Amino acid sequence: MSENNENRDIFDAVADPTRRRLIRLLSEAEELPLHELTPHFQMGRTAVSKHLTILKEAGLVVDRKVGRETRFRLNASPLQEIQDWVAYYTQFWSTNMLRLKQLLEEEEE
Repeated sequence: MSENNENRDIFDAVADPTRRRLIRLLSEAEELPLHELTPHFQMGRTAVSKHLTILKEAGLVVDRKVGRETRFRLNASPLQEIQDWVAYYTQFWSTNMLRLKQLLEEEEE
């Protein structure tokens, strides 16, 4: 689990395509209310709201009340955990491919 939020695993939160799309939409705006997010999906407000709740539990979304409306904005800092994980395996594969290349070159000689 993420050190930032023990309620929801960051990888679980971004595993769903709908939540990844919500992250994308929120990354393109300062903040958006639910009624502006919902038309981007073939589901109702309740379903979109549930996805936002999961992102909020993972620390990826912050909300605030403005009158009767709740506005959502992206908090991208928890995504650093995913970036770190990907960077590790990028290095892992680069190192192993280099070793494989060296072995193949040795066999050719």
